[in-house]
Amino acid sequence: MARRNLVWSVLAENIGFSVWQMFSIATAVLASIGYGFTSDQLFWLVATAGLVGAVMRVPYTFMPALVGGRNWTVVSAALLLIPVTLLTVAATTDQPYWFWVLTAITCGFGGGNFASSMANISFFYPDREKGFALGLNAAGGNIGVAIIQLVGPLAVTAGAIAVVGGSTGTTEGGDARYVQNVALIWVPFIVLAVVGAWFGMNNLSGAKANIADQAAIARRKQTWVMSFLYIGAFGSFIGFSGAFPLVLANEFAADTYRYAFLGPLVGSLSRPFGGWLADRVGGAKVTVVTFVGQALAIGSAILFLRAESFGGFLASFLVLFAIVGMTNGSTYRMIPIIYRAEAASDHPGESPAAVLYRARRDTAAAVGIISAVGALGAVFIPRIVSESYGATGGVETALLSFCGFYIACVAVTWFVYLRRGTLMQQAGV
Repeated sequence: MARRNLVWSVLAENIGFSVWQMFSIATAVLASIGYGFTSDQLFWLVATAGLVGAVMRVPYTFMPALVGGRNWTVVSAALLLIPVTLLTVAATTDQPYWFWVLTAITCGFGGGNFASSMANISFFYPDREKGFALGLNAAGGNIGVAIIQLVGPLAVTAGAIAVVGGSTGTTEGGDARYVQNVALIWVPFIVLAVVGAWFGMNNLSGAKANIADQAAIARRKQTWVMSFLYIGAFGSFIGFSGAFPLVLANEFAADTYRYAFLGPLVGSLSRPFGGWLADRVGGAKVTVVTFVGQALAIGSAILFLRAESFGGFLASFLVLFAIVGMTNGSTYRMIPIIYRAEAASDHPGESPAAVLYRARRDTAAAVGIISAVGALGAVFIPRIVSESYGATGGVETALLSFCGFYIACVAVTWFVYLRRGTLMQQAGV
């Protein structure tokens, strides 16, 4: 039963990520055909979808426990038909910019799916199997970003051929009719997810809502330290995934955005390796090294950007995505160790079973906040990149700021979790 629920959960979450990131491709296409929106307006569309997706993770975390995992998977998957429909309307009719913004807002529904999916699947597996199941669920969802960035351009090309009579060139006036294919390709898969979840998933009566625990965990310092680090981890993954296609289109040839899917692909595949390595040498140790690696990869990208080398720039970002994926895995491994150490320290007289119960409860509550705050990278990165273009005409200033942020993450990780004599260092976080 657990495996069956996991399969349909992964499918629904995967489609959710794809829909959440539809504008990462749609904006790159609009830029390449000169549709009429400014670069700043296009980056705002990406950032808007990212912001709503991050915010939606908080209420979505509670929904499986409140209405049932199967019921909420059906509802959350069906909601994805709204952004798909709106993007189709926006691309096939002459709609004003506010309508495109409304469409981007509804794309955020897909961003919330991760939180509800992870919360739901955690109830199905015992602790000895929970790590692998949640890792598979997370990776399966993350790959949805790579899929939309791979399949979306192919669907757009097919539509362009049909529109302009066998040519993939730009139509006069920036015709956006074929952008609708970025959305339409998901309709049958959304229907499949809805039907499959209804007939193939279960509601668990033992799942309990933990809204009070969620509120209490927000007052804990470690929740916000890990939220900060998770911006550098998952926030980098989802933020760069959203901005990377448009950056490629702006900095190099217009059609280079077609290669953007490689970034989230390697980032998704490397995530389990980061968790595996953290299990063996310690999450904080892996995290501090990977943040250094992220800073170095950004530095390499800057050098290749100055050299106007598309191959070098792309390779640097692929390395960055791979390291970011590892950071995702290592930071997620840190969370349960942190709250187990705090539970043992704050309640020294309790039995090991009681301490473990507290740690699991606190971890479940903290993950909802940490994942939501981390997802704000989907807003910060596109906006910082857009401001860089507005101020300097290029992306280098934004890249330098990201490099500085990763150095700050190195310092925070060392000071809180690796500095000798601290509770977290003694606990082996």
